[in-house]
Order: sequence, then C-alpha cells, then structure tokens
Amino acid sequence: MSLSTHILDTALGRPAANVSLTLSQLVGATWQEIGSARTDADGRCKTLLGDHLLQPSTYKIRFNTAEYFHDMRITSIYPYVDVAFTVADPGQHYHIPLLLTANGYTTYRGS
Repeated sequence: MSLSTHILDTALGRPAANVSLTLSQLVGATWQEIGSARTDADGRCKTLLGDHLLQPSTYKIRFNTAEYFHDMRITSIYPYVDVAFTVADPGQHYHIPLLLTANGYTTYRGS
C-alpha cells in the first residue's frame, strides 16, 4: 500500500524540516537503496517509495541527522539514525516516525 515517515524534534517541540532520507531494501544480505527524499516543512515524507511497490521484505530508512543538527547549531552524537523494519503485509500502510533530540531518539509504528 504505502509508506510514510515524519520527524519531530522533541527538544525544540517542532517538526524537523528538510532532513535527507534514504530508503533501502534488504536483498539477500545486501542493502539496496531504492529511494531518497527530504522531509517537508511539517517534517513529513510520503515519497520515499517513489515508483516502487511495497513488498513483503525488510526495509531501512536512514535519517541523515548530521546536516539538520549542524544547521540548527546543535552538537549531536548521531550523524544518522537507521530504522529497520519488516513489511509483512504490503496491503497495510506503514508509518515509521522518528522522535529526535541531539542526545536520543525513539521510533514506533504510527498510523
């Protein structure tokens, strides 16, 4: 069906805009990049799949956070955050949000 994500900077209490994202699919033992995009002004992205169809597989979203923190003049130990997840039923919507601070992050399956 579809895949989306968003990033909320919980320390600042606002969306993380213009963060570079890449989507990779695990094929055998190798990650293959299949899409890239940036978060919009609301910290959201719905275009990572591009023309690809969601399949039963394992995927990984790389949130490239170094540039975001640099632009915000914030020191962080996380240059990127990788979130791997398994799609069991491609007929469902998969929303993979990231709650982010310079010193920690969490993720969950959203709706």
